[in-house]
Amino acid sequence: MTNTKKLFALGLGLTMAAGLAMTANAEEPRTIKIGTWYDHYYDSTNTDIYDDPSVSDEELAQKHFDSVKKVEEKYNVRLEFVNLTYDGIQESINTSILAGTPDCDIYETDLTFGIPAALNGFVTNLEDILPADSDIFNDQMVFNQVDIGKDDGVYLFQANSAEQLLANTYMMAWNKQMLDEAGLEDPNALYERGEWTWDKWREYLLALTQDTDGDGVTDVYGYGSRWDFLVYNLLMSNGTGIAMSPTETLSSPQVTEVLDFIYNMYNVDHVANPWNADDFDYNQNCYMDGRVANWISAAWISDSNKDVDLSFDVIWSPWPIGPSGNQDTNKFKNVSSGNAYMIPQGVEDPEFVYNVFYDWQNWYDGDVDLRDNDLTWWEDCAITEENYAVMEYMGARGAFDLWNNLGLDWDWTQLLNGEMTAAQFQETYKQNVQDALDSFYK
Repeated sequence: MTNTKKLFALGLGLTMAAGLAMTANAEEPRTIKIGTWYDHYYDSTNTDIYDDPSVSDEELAQKHFDSVKKVEEKYNVRLEFVNLTYDGIQESINTSILAGTPDCDIYETDLTFGIPAALNGFVTNLEDILPADSDIFNDQMVFNQVDIGKDDGVYLFQANSAEQLLANTYMMAWNKQMLDEAGLEDPNALYERGEWTWDKWREYLLALTQDTDGDGVTDVYGYGSRWDFLVYNLLMSNGTGIAMSPTETLSSPQVTEVLDFIYNMYNVDHVANPWNADDFDYNQNCYMDGRVANWISAAWISDSNKDVDLSFDVIWSPWPIGPSGNQDTNKFKNVSSGNAYMIPQGVEDPEFVYNVFYDWQNWYDGDVDLRDNDLTWWEDCAITEENYAVMEYMGARGAFDLWNNLGLDWDWTQLLNGEMTAAQFQETYKQNVQDALDSFYK
């Protein structure tokens, strides 16, 4: 195993937690309803594995299907997923829970409306209903806790899996040949030694920005990618955010450092490929033709652009540590979007509901190797074991920051093209952020 692989190995050691309540419903079978906005499989209404039209692995599908019968018999229940549609599930949450008679025992929510529901008292605090030795408070093998910026309990949860860990993770990516030609060390080695900082990254970008034919025009830029990916990751690498709580922090000194760094990349050092306002995708994909040495990648980007077939090798690395960041505590993945489950207030015997759903989700009986048996797509996207290990390492360290989920009309190009300084950008948008947070947290 390489040093890089050793550094990023997670060593999760996940095990089943004991102590879940096993009490079955003693009367007529109780129907546990799970409200969603798309079709789920399998539940008690399904009679065959092919009820799921997307079945590809028959053996795994049968395991899922058979687990429903086990749950039914163990708890004397029926499980039913109800597709309420995206608008319908929001209406159900806002009306039935408020009335004290929730339509469903569990809801699968988009975090953009699940978080406000939790913050406004519509959601059961799992710490109030489950014993302290429950899996979700310990190994989190079956369900992960979702950080919603609220420290007094656990309200939202997600199904755990290797894919869930890897999804929505954005790595720093490098053209290995350009690094070698410039005599620059692999950033992963610097990270391992605690030397991968913004200052070091700036040195790399300056060295990699070149006029290769001597005509006075830059041919290769040190960096080029999308502004939203850049903002997300620079904030986390500096240990900060814009909307992590009911009070905006866009105006904080730590965010000033982020904005100044971005401004300087594009307008002072000129190490960033100039922003192309006419072709958004070009900004993401300009690395493909050797226009930039450093960009931001993800599994889905590598897959869609067929990075494995590029004429150069690709290295992924973690983000460097900012002046207000800390290598031990920095986060690498924004977890403020996506789906999560919640048990609404007013549900009868919520601990029983949770345990039923826990066993349904644990169709693999604690065998995480079975659950995660096919990660071929992710491995192919990463291309190398070292890249995969970086993605795995980063995916395990999530941050909560709502700044891009508030529905604001940001114009980040004004910072990129020098129309605004960091201070002007903060002054322009800080009240907008606060107003949006006030509405979100009301």
